[in-house]
Amino acid sequence: MNQTFQVTGMTCGHCEKAVTRAIKQVDPAAEVAIDRAQNKVDVQSNQPREALAKAIVEEGYQVAA
Repeated sequence: MNQTFQVTGMTCGHCEKAVTRAIKQVDPAAEVAIDRAQNKVDVQSNQPREALAKAIVEEGYQVAA
């Protein structure tokens, strides 16, 4: 299932890697595509949206509702 998150606070490639790593800790098979300019993170995963959002927030970024 494709899920899109609005994530603020990503300013560099390191941020993108941190968000990707956080998502993959919840779902190692997840496919992650990040568009930093639009603060958009697309995730292909069957994990609950709440679990993925929580992982991103715990990494230090904000997820819009």
